[in-house]
Amino acid sequence: MSDTDDAPRKTLRLRADTEAPKLQKKGRGWNIAESRLDTLHDAAREMRRSPTPAQAALAAELAKADLGRYRFKRYAVIGSAIVDFACQPLKLVVALDEGTNPPEIERRRDRSLGEVGIKVIRYPAADVLADPEGAARAVLAEMKARWHEQRASSRPNQNRHRQGAARGYQR
Repeated sequence: MSDTDDAPRKTLRLRADTEAPKLQKKGRGWNIAESRLDTLHDAAREMRRSPTPAQAALAAELAKADLGRYRFKRYAVIGSAIVDFACQPLKLVVALDEGTNPPEIERRRDRSLGEVGIKVIRYPAADVLADPEGAARAVLAEMKARWHEQRASSRPNQNRHRQGAARGYQR
């Protein structure tokens, strides 16, 4: 045996919440090295080439649905995460739970995306396979709710003017 065989092996571990760095949304890659970002984009491209049955079913239903001017991108890179479906103008992510990732990592990713204003909705892959149309309807309902949330937050003074008009105030 050589000295290198006796060295302890490095293993991946999940950091405690107190150790995790805050996301800093700066530039294209959120302070991610270009080489890491290229690796993420390559992995996302490979995932798009070979989707799971649940992802293919939901993608087909979303392609048929009337989404207006919004579109979902499959396997989008957001920060250091690859998400199943992303509607970037609405800051909405759809994730299918297929049991491939540990739940702690999923929760941390959802929380990190939430910190920068991205809403993550999760659906079990079995439910999507059982009823892809129902899953697409649920996604559309979430899109409408998200659109209304964003519209209300972008027009904070609109309600105040309406209240004044309802009370009979004239300009």
